[in-house]
Amino acid sequence: MPRPILIFDFDGTVALGDGPVRAYARAVASEAGLSPSFVDEIATGLSDGDDAIDAYDLVRVRAVAAGAAPEHLARGYAASRAQLASDDAPVLAPEGLATFLATVDAERILVTNAPGVRIPEALTALALDGLFDSVVVDAGKPDGLAALLDALDADADVLAVGDIWRNDLAPAHARGHATALVGGYPDAAATPDFHAATLPELLPALTEWVHAHARTR
Repeated sequence: MPRPILIFDFDGTVALGDGPVRAYARAVASEAGLSPSFVDEIATGLSDGDDAIDAYDLVRVRAVAAGAAPEHLARGYAASRAQLASDDAPVLAPEGLATFLATVDAERILVTNAPGVRIPEALTALALDGLFDSVVVDAGKPDGLAALLDALDADADVLAVGDIWRNDLAPAHARGHATALVGGYPDAAATPDFHAATLPELLPALTEWVHAHARTR
């Protein structure tokens, strides 16, 4: 019988730290000719959100308000992703995640809307390379996650883990699957099965869920 399935988001869930967001803000500011203070203002605003769904969206919201055009955002994002997991856009792994992934008896899938550029390098920097059974990039969540879930066996036991309810978890919840929300920006629609400020706090619950849904071979 198939193992339980764990679906992880990347940015903000598996890859932590504001390095990539700062790189995005710097690149957008450069592309759009925004004030040099833009990056510092973004860093100051990371805690309040401005109704953004995540830190990347906060850059978009504030950049557009400052006069940035869609092409500035697109070029800035591409430039920042080319720096992922470098000294210009460092990332950190949640404490205990590598051990969890290496020992858990479940299918482990990483699903991200980010392009594939430097994802392998980032997983190496995070000491997570080889610990996912599959990696899906350019996923187009939430619709892309919905399609992935619909392609699974009808009786699959799935737990989706992420920091953005509407993108990472809502499609799973709508299909009756379990969800685990990590910190994240507030969303009044969020009704996760598990929730904690950090992923390390959630790992015991994820372990128990996998044990509870283990299939007898």
